[in-house]
Amino acid sequence: MKNLAIKKTISFYGMFILLSSLMILAVGCSNDDDDVVIDDDSSVVDDDATASGEIVITDTNTSGTAEGDTDNTGADEDDLVENATFENTVQIVFSDTSATITNPVPDEVVITQDGADVTISSSISEVAYEVSGTTTDGMLKIYSDKKFKLSLSDLSITNTDGPAINIQSSKTIFVILEGTNSLTDASSYSDIPDDEDAKAAFFSEGQLVFSGSGALNVAGNYKHGIASDDYVRVISGTITVTEASSDAIHTNDYIIVDGGTLNLTADSDGMDCEEGYIIINDGTFTINAVDDGIVASYDIDEEEEPDDSITPYVTINGGDFVINNSEGEGLESKGVMTINDGNINLNSYDDCINANGILYINGGNIYAYSTRNDAIDSNAGITVTGGTTIAIATRVDEPDGSFDCDDDSFKITGGTILGLGLNTSFPTESQSTQNSVIFDGVSANQLLNIRSEDGTEALTYEVPNSVITIIYSNAKLETGETYNIYTGGSVSNGTEINGLYTSGTYSGGTDSGDSFTVNSIVTQIGGEMGPTGEGGAGAGGRP
Repeated sequence: MKNLAIKKTISFYGMFILLSSLMILAVGCSNDDDDVVIDDDSSVVDDDATASGEIVITDTNTSGTAEGDTDNTGADEDDLVENATFENTVQIVFSDTSATITNPVPDEVVITQDGADVTISSSISEVAYEVSGTTTDGMLKIYSDKKFKLSLSDLSITNTDGPAINIQSSKTIFVILEGTNSLTDASSYSDIPDDEDAKAAFFSEGQLVFSGSGALNVAGNYKHGIASDDYVRVISGTITVTEASSDAIHTNDYIIVDGGTLNLTADSDGMDCEEGYIIINDGTFTINAVDDGIVASYDIDEEEEPDDSITPYVTINGGDFVINNSEGEGLESKGVMTINDGNINLNSYDDCINANGILYINGGNIYAYSTRNDAIDSNAGITVTGGTTIAIATRVDEPDGSFDCDDDSFKITGGTILGLGLNTSFPTESQSTQNSVIFDGVSANQLLNIRSEDGTEALTYEVPNSVITIIYSNAKLETGETYNIYTGGSVSNGTEINGLYTSGTYSGGTDSGDSFTVNSIVTQIGGEMGPTGEGGAGAGGRP
């Protein structure tokens, strides 16, 4: 009986040990890192779906204090047609070889015509011109030393020996677009007085302020599509330059766009301000240019005697942009450039964004894809405080980088930057407050996923090109955390913009074997350095 009791006791303890081992094994499996899903509050979620190693993608984008030209819209009450009054209305209706004119003030507004060539000389203010009809061999020319309103209503003018509309006035012209209007100039001009300038299908010595709900189609066969020796402002309407031998829109002093739709095709620049600045507050832009898309082109460095009163700059406060060019740059400023907001898609032969002064990026969604040079280049430093910027320099056989600020500062205090190229400038650690990582490029057309050891997603991006160097900065990169880099895999129920995922679930993927711990503002585990920001590592070096 005693031996039987001993045997039962041994069996009981054996079973207890077996059950305890199974419980320990189960608990260990439930804490496997690959099975953790992190929600938006970075808390552990108990979900059966985690068994496949799924990682929740979150959208995190913080902003630092905006810098640069942050509150300049170029607002001017004098540019609003509703603030002006017009007592007299002159009506001009073109036919193929003539024009019918109704003029209530013939002594003050003298009109002459030669077939469908109409010339107006006005000595009074508060005149409104309503112009319509069609001519295949005509023109409208206006002399005036007073501001006036010019309403175009289903007008079509083709001129065989000069501009379609030629305004020899240095005052403000309110251009109201109604219906669909078309202007085409000649490929060569004749009978232009030596003391007059004329260089566009729609030319003005004075300010052109466009508004209305209609459309204007322009073909500039001689030089520019639309040109002013003062400034151009677009408040509303649809302006399409179907072709321009030089610039689609060209001005001397400045260009401001508050809204509307601009479709611009040009053999040189889409929008060029020769001796001033460009401010874009809103609008929809589709630009196909041979040279630059949008440029403030006064070059202080190259002028023999630069005019200190001219300050070229570009400020973008909003708008939707698609800019393609075959030889030049997407956005260029010979001075400072500030991007505060907007959806900007650039595909350029040369730099997508180039600033001779400091480049400030405070917001917006920017996609810069360069085929022959740097994606984003500044000769005086780059400051990023917000927004999402993806910069890709596809050429890897020349020293082209995603971000290039020469040897000036590269300051990052917020936003998201993702750069792919042969190299990148090194962020300035003494000025930056947001962490960055620089690492080797990966193969094209696959997902890149960076996650912390506890499974928190830091980046999910579909890589479009094989490059040498990738730079990434976002608030998701937390000091003291260790991160692993995965490639491949897939995303389900995801939302992405230009390859960067902001939601969804990432699964699969292969651990690349590369990991890094964020112990400083900039962590480099691979890649190549281009010119470095002040306070960063030397060119080609690693900290």
